[in-house]
Amino acid sequence: MPRIVIFSENTGWHEQVLLDALRGHRVEAVVRSLRDCRIGFDAAGGLVIPGFEDRLPDAAFVRAVPTGSFEEVALRLDVLHALGACGVPVYNPATSIEYTVDKGMASFLLIKAGIPTPRTWVCESRETALEVIRAEAAAGRRLVLKPLFGNCGRGLRLLDDPRQLPPAEEINGVYYLQRYLRQGRGGGRDWRVFVINGRAVAAMERVSRHWISNRARGGRCLPAVLTDPLRAIAEPAAVVTGAGYAGVDVIMDGDGEYRVLEVNGIPAWRGLQTVCPRNIAELLADDFLSRLPAGSSSANAI
Repeated sequence: MPRIVIFSENTGWHEQVLLDALRGHRVEAVVRSLRDCRIGFDAAGGLVIPGFEDRLPDAAFVRAVPTGSFEEVALRLDVLHALGACGVPVYNPATSIEYTVDKGMASFLLIKAGIPTPRTWVCESRETALEVIRAEAAAGRRLVLKPLFGNCGRGLRLLDDPRQLPPAEEINGVYYLQRYLRQGRGGGRDWRVFVINGRAVAAMERVSRHWISNRARGGRCLPAVLTDPLRAIAEPAAVVTGAGYAGVDVIMDGDGEYRVLEVNGIPAWRGLQTVCPRNIAELLADDFLSRLPAGSSSANAI
């Protein structure tokens, strides 16, 4: 029986539905925190994962990379890189997580691939950021200031005047500015498209009276039809970041054209599941287990 590790901080709703789906495939799966893993050349294989002292897991499903200092997060990603170097399938791989958690890199990849996304600027220079705001304000446009690393709509600020730009120490020294696309009558509206193995499998619309429509900020989840235009923009956005599975956030501009806001490499799907008839955990388990090499139950013995 293959032995699987789910990296997370607890056994909440997402972890439980994943455990149920994986066990339905006759797979032994356990939840472990990346905080408790280490690299140690006194250990067999040079990598220690609690519960896998005899051999490495046959695969790893990443549900959470804990926050912390730069060094702490780097070590946790090192563990994922090390597993991949040992031939263990990691879902999503460390590189993809690095690409998607960093909004600057994700925007760069989208732009380089020609995938429509709102105009974006990322810099350390406060004067450069002020110049961008002045130019956009002069044209009657507003900007969204986002943390370079952030999720669930936390830390977003809407700017239409250079005087609103916070000091560098409030945003860790990096200015990520994205052109604001007004939605409806001042509220928020966007789409979350769930992509697995390069194919869009589910979608929902998120609406809010606030300009931020994230479910974590009070946005409502509504059923959405997976139209060809939604598929056409969300699928390559996931692929270009190397994500085996991803939540792609899509917004509509004033001309009725879709644009990708960001790609989430460790997406939640509880809200989506409430309006989607398909069992997303089962879809994830199927794709995840298809990546195990033949004879994986003994392939990683150490």
